[in-house]
Amino acid sequence: MASDAPRLRKQLKLFDVYSVSTGAMFSSGFFLLPGLAFAEVGPSVILAYLLAGFMIVPAMLCAAELSTAMPRAGGAYYFLDRSLGPMFGTLGGLGTWLSLVLKTSFALVGVGAYLALFWDLPMTPVAVGLTGVFFLFNLIGAKETTGLQRVLVGALVGILAVFTVAGVVHVAGLWVSPAGGPALAAMDALAGVSAEGLLGAVGLVFVSYAGLTKVASVAEEVENPDRAIPRGMVLSLLTATVLYVLGVFIMVLVLDPETFAGDLTPVASVGVVVMDWLPGAYTALGLILVAAVAAFASTANAGIMSASRYLFAMGRDELMPRRMARVGRFGTPGLAVAVTSAAVLLCLLTLDVASLAKLASAFVLLMFSLMSLAVIVMRESRIESYDPGYRSPFYPWLHIVGLIVPLVLIGELGHLAIVFTAGVAAAALGWYFWYARRRVARAGAVLHWFERMGRDRDLHLDAELREILKERGLRGHDPLAEVLTRAPILDFDGQPSFEQVAARAAAELAQRVSVPAAELAKSFCAGSHTGATPVGRGVALPHLRVPGLAGTTLVVARVPGGVHMNVHAVGGGHEEQVHALFFLVGSTADPAQHLRLLAAIASMADDPGFLDGFAAARQGPDLRALFVPHLPAAKTISPV
Repeated sequence: MASDAPRLRKQLKLFDVYSVSTGAMFSSGFFLLPGLAFAEVGPSVILAYLLAGFMIVPAMLCAAELSTAMPRAGGAYYFLDRSLGPMFGTLGGLGTWLSLVLKTSFALVGVGAYLALFWDLPMTPVAVGLTGVFFLFNLIGAKETTGLQRVLVGALVGILAVFTVAGVVHVAGLWVSPAGGPALAAMDALAGVSAEGLLGAVGLVFVSYAGLTKVASVAEEVENPDRAIPRGMVLSLLTATVLYVLGVFIMVLVLDPETFAGDLTPVASVGVVVMDWLPGAYTALGLILVAAVAAFASTANAGIMSASRYLFAMGRDELMPRRMARVGRFGTPGLAVAVTSAAVLLCLLTLDVASLAKLASAFVLLMFSLMSLAVIVMRESRIESYDPGYRSPFYPWLHIVGLIVPLVLIGELGHLAIVFTAGVAAAALGWYFWYARRRVARAGAVLHWFERMGRDRDLHLDAELREILKERGLRGHDPLAEVLTRAPILDFDGQPSFEQVAARAAAELAQRVSVPAAELAKSFCAGSHTGATPVGRGVALPHLRVPGLAGTTLVVARVPGGVHMNVHAVGGGHEEQVHALFFLVGSTADPAQHLRLLAAIASMADDPGFLDGFAAARQGPDLRALFVPHLPAAKTISPV
C-alpha cells in the first residue's frame, strides 16, 4: 500500500510558511514600484495597493484549499496537472518556473541598486555572488533555507514597522502644521480619481502581492499543512497590505510629487525624513538599506526554493527528466536546485531581467486565474478522496471572481505582457507535445466532471488522492480511537474463504448497524470482486457506507492460516494471502472521514512487524495500542 515516489522531508512550520510568503512579496513592490506607479496614477496609488490586497484574496484562498488537499511539491503545476490534466500542468509548471527565475534575478539586481546608496559596487557580480550563497542554503536543506528566511523577514518586518510608525507620526504632524497644504492637496487628488485610472493602477501594483501563494510549491515539506498554510498566508497578506498601504500613504504625503514620480529608492528618500530623530547622519539610511537588502534577498532565496520544487515535481511525474526528482543526502532536490540557480545566473549575465520580470507578472496572473478554475473542477468532480483541510468560502462566487479578475488585470498590463504570456505558454506546450505527452497517462479531475455527464474518469487520480490521505493521517475529530477500542476481534482457524469471513463479520455488524447480515455480506463480497477492497501487506480493508448510520463501526477478523484474495491493480492483478481483515461500516454523510479512517488503517498496516503484533493482540487496549502512532493526540482515550 505504500508509495515509492521520492518525498521531501516535512520540516516547515507555521512561521516558516509566513516567512516564505512574506519574504516573497517585499522587494520591488515596495522598494522600487511606488515611485513608478505614482508617475502613472498619482495619489490613487494608495487605493490601488489596498484594492490589490483585496483582489488577491480569491487566489490566496484557492491556493490554500488546494495545498491542504494535495500537499505536494510543485504548487500551481501540481494543482493544474491533477485537476485539468498534464498539458495544463506542463503549462503551469514551466511557465511559473520561468517567472520565478526572472523575478529572482530581478530581486538580486535590486540588492545592488540599494547597495549603491552607500557603495559603488558592480550590480551583476554582487547578484552572481548572492546566487551562489542562496544555492548552497537551498542545497543543504529546507530547514536551513527557511532559517535564513526567518532572519531576513524578521529584519525586514521589524525595520519597516519602525519606518511605518515614524512615518505615521510625521504625517500626523503635517495635518496640524502650516506645512499641511501638500498633504491636503494629495488627499483631494485621491478623492477625484476615475474608476478607469484606478483599475489601471491596480493592474500595475497587483504583482506586488504575487509572491503570496509561492509557499504552495513547498506544501509537501510543511508540518500540519491544514493549519500552517492558510494561517501563514493570511498573516502574510495582512502584514503586506498594512505595510504597503501605510508605507505608500506616507510616501505620497511626505515626498514632493515631482520627486516621488522619478524616485527609484522612495523608501530611502522618505526614511531620512521621517526617521531624522535617529542619531548619526546615516543611521536612518543604513536601516533602510538593511531592510531593502533583506527584502530583495528573501525574495531571491524563496524564489530559488520555490522554483526548484516545480522542476522536482515535474520530474517525479516524468514531465521533465526523472533525474530532477532525485532527493539528495540533505533531503532536498539537488539537481532541481542546481538547474534553477544556473538559470538565474544565465538571466543575470545575458538578459534585461528588470523588464522581463515585469512581463512575467502577467503569466503569474494567468496562474491565479487557473488555480480558481482548478478548485471549481476538483469540487465539481465529486472525488470523495478530495479532502482539503481548509475549504475556501463562498463557493462558487468567490472562485468565479478569482477566475475573471486576473484576466482583466492582464489586459491592463498592455499588449507586450499579453504577447510575452502567449509566448511562454506556446513554449511550454511545445515541450509537452515534444517530450512529455508520450510519457504520462494521467488525465486530471476534469474527467471525473465529464464522467458525471456520461464520459470517462481518471482512476489514477483517485488512487493518488487516497495515498495523500494516508500520508496526511487523521484529523483531531476523527473517531478511530473509539472505533478500535470497541471493535470485536473474530478469530478463524484453518483457511476459510473470504465469503465465510465476511458472513461472520456481517452477522456481528448487523447487531450494531440495523442492516440485515445477508445484505452486508453481499456488499463486502461485491467490493472484493470489483477492486473496491484495498489489499496489501497481508491486510484487507472491506468497507461500505450506509445511509442514515450514526457513527462508524468496525469488526476485525484474524486468520492465522490466511484468506486468499484477488488484488486488483492497474495493468493487471494478483492473488495475496491476507491475515488481518478490518470490516469498516460508516455513514454516507461524511465520505471523507470514512476514507481517512481507511487510510489510517492502511498506513498502520505498512509498518514493519504489524502482523506479528496483531496476531498477539487482545480486543480493546492491545488493538488500540497498535494504532497509537497514527492517532491524533486529542483522541487517544482510556480503554473501556
